[in-house]
Amino acid sequence: MNALNRTIYLDYGAATPLDPCVRDAMAPYEGELFYNPSAAYDEARRVRADLEGARASIAHLIGARAGNVVFTAGATEANNLAFAALPADAHVVTDAIEHESVLACAEPHPHTVVTVGADGIVDPSAIAEAITPATGFISVSLANGEIGAIQPLREIARAVADERMRRLEAGEDRPIWLHTDASQAATTLSVNVSSLGVDLMTLSAAKMYGPKQVGALWAADGIALNPLIAGGGQERGLRSGTENVAGAIGFAHAFEIASDMRRDEARRLEGLRRRMERALIEAFPDAVVTGPRNACLRLPGLLHVSFPGVEARRLVLLLGNEGVLVATGSACAASKMRISHVLSALGMDERTAAGSLRMTLGRPTTADEVDAAAEAIIRTVRSEYARLGVSS
Repeated sequence: MNALNRTIYLDYGAATPLDPCVRDAMAPYEGELFYNPSAAYDEARRVRADLEGARASIAHLIGARAGNVVFTAGATEANNLAFAALPADAHVVTDAIEHESVLACAEPHPHTVVTVGADGIVDPSAIAEAITPATGFISVSLANGEIGAIQPLREIARAVADERMRRLEAGEDRPIWLHTDASQAATTLSVNVSSLGVDLMTLSAAKMYGPKQVGALWAADGIALNPLIAGGGQERGLRSGTENVAGAIGFAHAFEIASDMRRDEARRLEGLRRRMERALIEAFPDAVVTGPRNACLRLPGLLHVSFPGVEARRLVLLLGNEGVLVATGSACAASKMRISHVLSALGMDERTAAGSLRMTLGRPTTADEVDAAAEAIIRTVRSEYARLGVSS
C-alpha cells in the first residue's frame, strides 16, 4: 500500500469517473433495450425515441434545437467534424494554446495562430486583427484544459459579428463562423450558445462524469457540415454507423446532473483550489502559479503550479508511490513525454516548465484530500530539492 494508505485522485481534467446514476441510466440500453434504433419494429422505435430525447435534453441545456446536435465519439471527432465544414481555401484563425485536435485541423488550411498573453488569455483585438476577407472559421476554446484560462468568447464573438456586418455591407458572401471546444468547461461554466455568441460548440461526456468516447457537436442553422464517416446515413447523414444509444443516454444524464450542480460545485471547487494553492505557495514562495492573476478567470477546480529546477515527471512518479495522482499537464502532452505546446506558447522558460504539475479537482474531492495531497506534494518537492542540492 502507498504511504497515505489511500489513493487521492487529482487528475479529473484527464478523466472523470462514471457517475453511478449515469451508469444506472445507461444500463437498460446495454441489456433489455439493446435494439438498433434504425429498425422498424416497436421496440426499436422506443429506443429511437429515447435517443432523440437524449439529444433534445443536451440541446436544451445549451439553449439550442435538438436537430442541430450531432453525436460523435468524443470531442476530438467533434472538432474534426466542425472543421470539415470548411472549403479547403478558407482561412482559419485560432490561438496557440488550443487542444492539439484543433491545431491539427487548422494546419491543412491557410491559417493564423494568434499568440496569447503570459496569463494564457487570448486578446480579442488580436483575433480581430487576424481576420481577413478570406477567413471562414475562428476556433477558440471556452477554457484551456491545462492552465485553466477562461477565454473572452463574448468579446471574440463581437469581433466576428462586426466582420460579418462588414461583409454584408460590402456584398461579400463568404460566411464566417466561431467555434468553441467547451469540453473542459461544461461542468462549471455556462455553455449557453446564444450567450457565448458561438456558431459551433464541441462537448464531451467524458469530462462531465459520463461515458468515454461520447461527444457532440452543435452547429447553428445554415452551417452545412460534411460527414467524416460514410455509410448508412445515421445522424442526418453526418455520422454513419449504428448509434451508441447507451452512450447518448449517459451523456444527457451526466449533463443534466452537472448543470443542476454547476453553480454550487464551481464555488466548492474554487474554495478547494484556493486552499491547495495557499498551502503550496506558503511552502514554496518561488513556485509559479500559471494562468490569469484574477483567479475568477481560471477554471475553479484547476491548479497549475511549477517548481523551478525540479523534474515534474519524476514528481508524478514519486507522488504516485504516495497515492497522490497528479499530472504534468494535459494527458496528450504527458503521453509524449515533452513540455506542452501550451507552456511554450506562454513563453515559460524550460526550467520552470519542466517542473510543472497540474492538479484538477473533481466532484469526489474533499478538503481532507486536498490537505493530504498538499502535504505530500510539499514533502516530495522538498525531498527533490534536497536531493538536487537546490535551495527552495
